[in-house]
Amino acid sequence: MTARQAAYQVVLRVFEDDAYADRVLRSAAKDLDSRDHALAQRLAFGTVQRARTLDHAIDKLGKRPVRKLDPPVRAALRLGAYQLGYTDVPLHAAVNETVELVRSARLERAVPFTNAVMRRLSEGIAPLLAALPEDNPHAAALRHSYPDWVAELWWEELGPEGALALMRAQNEPPERVVRLNRRKPGQLQGRPDPDLPDALHVDRIDEDALRAGLIWPQSRGSQLAGVVVGSQPGERTLDLCAAPGGKATQLEGDVVAVELHAGRARELEENCRLLGADNVTVVNADATKLPAELTGFDRVLVDAPCSGLGVLAARPDLRWRSRPLPELQAELLRVAVERVQPGGTIVYSVCTLNPEENEAIVDASGLAIEPLGEEWPQFRHPRRPEFLLTQPHLHGTAGFFIARLRT
Repeated sequence: MTARQAAYQVVLRVFEDDAYADRVLRSAAKDLDSRDHALAQRLAFGTVQRARTLDHAIDKLGKRPVRKLDPPVRAALRLGAYQLGYTDVPLHAAVNETVELVRSARLERAVPFTNAVMRRLSEGIAPLLAALPEDNPHAAALRHSYPDWVAELWWEELGPEGALALMRAQNEPPERVVRLNRRKPGQLQGRPDPDLPDALHVDRIDEDALRAGLIWPQSRGSQLAGVVVGSQPGERTLDLCAAPGGKATQLEGDVVAVELHAGRARELEENCRLLGADNVTVVNADATKLPAELTGFDRVLVDAPCSGLGVLAARPDLRWRSRPLPELQAELLRVAVERVQPGGTIVYSVCTLNPEENEAIVDASGLAIEPLGEEWPQFRHPRRPEFLLTQPHLHGTAGFFIARLRT
């Protein structure tokens, strides 16, 4: 398996089998060395992110609609077009490798067509991409490869300049940041973050340190949500949507971490063991149907499922499957109110940049809001200073909305 073959498997399975890019890559690239693994990830994730723009280029220059192509040909051309349009891969290598991918799929009859399309792309994709406008939401969505509804939402919320900056930022690789695990101190190379006590900026993820449980890959936006919970020794905290456990394993005191899916609950338990978080008890259950005895908590963290519009850089396929989940978010917040003791605190956090899932959910809850903007001015929400909002194009981290509420 070469890096391009692994990337091709990711692109094919994401769009034809509705698979998750990170999971396919983990399997397809498991035997690659670190350099080839990085190349496979770059090519695969970039192609998935840019699929809408790439399809436009293939349609225009290939003279046959992408939707009518055989799936292996479609995946190979997308991967080849990405290399030609967005990387410095030599033209001949991109063309030849794309043709070989189609040949290895036993589609010999499609080889001449693939070769011809790649030749036309090699000559025409750069000027085609450069000429794409971005002066309205629909044009910007095509140029930067987003669904129209996302571009329209950000255009309205942030204005044209902010929306375009956010689109560009989430087509770049995400920050490389780990959280230091204070339960297992060790010597680690990196640059400490000025705002978050356990955040370390690194050039690469130290796999040995990761296997030893010394670190946990976690964006600064995610770490901020865990810090805002403010749990203390001797307290009881309920984490309603806990897997894979980044925030749950940040928390002090006794923690009950709830996860709906059995496989993810097992993964959560494994991660707690790895990090030495023996204060965390994992409960495999539907958060909206918890056992009656799980009540009276000092604090509740509602890190709710959402459209994920703040983490599109790290999850390339999410933009094509994303949808808002305000009803579920509101229900989880109601559960938190039922399970926290009188006067306790609730932290509501979501990794999205969508007011319908952010401030609208909090406003509808009627809960008292504990202002956070003065405590964390660098992450203050631009319109609602009582909330926090990390923004990829401004803060260089994942987009998180965070509110701290009191019953």
